[in-house]
Amino acid sequence: MDYENLVCERNGEVVTVTLSRPDRRNCLSTEVLGELEHAFRTTGEQDDVAGIILASTGPVFSSGHDLAEMAAMPEDELRSLFSVCTAAMKSLSEVPQVVIARVQGLATAAGAQLAASADLVVASEEARFATPGGKGGLFCHTPMVAVARQVGRKRAAELALTGGAIDAATALDWGLVNRVVPAADLEQATRDFMAYATRGSRYAKGLGKATMYAQMDMTFEDAYELAADVMSRAAAHGDGREWPRAFVDKRRPEWTHEG
Repeated sequence: MDYENLVCERNGEVVTVTLSRPDRRNCLSTEVLGELEHAFRTTGEQDDVAGIILASTGPVFSSGHDLAEMAAMPEDELRSLFSVCTAAMKSLSEVPQVVIARVQGLATAAGAQLAASADLVVASEEARFATPGGKGGLFCHTPMVAVARQVGRKRAAELALTGGAIDAATALDWGLVNRVVPAADLEQATRDFMAYATRGSRYAKGLGKATMYAQMDMTFEDAYELAADVMSRAAAHGDGREWPRAFVDKRRPEWTHEG
């Protein structure tokens, strides 16, 4: 469907969702966040889509929340904004498809949160990441939920408390991104990484993504209990059953993309 602030394009099994507000540095207003969630969740319902690329136009990936909008909001409207924001961010991990953020420039505050909310991140050498609230008057509370889970406590504290930006090479070293490539290679490198990450059964990938994120928030014992239960059921049916059978028969597996 058509959006005011996004462009959605499909190429084969991959949908690209592009933030298209370069004149506003792709800031995340309530309207933009609502459109992002809608685009991800409706795409997530399409069983024949294997992956989603999150991209943006212009030199800035996203400058974060729309501060002009926030400045005019009373507390109840701000609570609603952050509720919409949370739903949008969570949609990236809750859809069954592989989600890759393609970051070409600065990703700051909620923009860094958005990139960190993707399953995987490919960044240009020109990209930078920041949670600048620590050097101002409004700490980046919600952005740090996503960012801190990628980089660990001490590095999260450095980003949050100093408000300084890190370059793409540092983001790679800290675990915030998966690949760093020259700017001219960014689009092709993202497509190649998506092809690499979406091999195999779409059903198995979606089940695996959901289970992986669920067990990460559990105790060691509970995580194993969940994983063993899901894996037992998956191995007994559909593509999970096909995988060992194809191995034994010395043939290529024939995926039905079903469980």
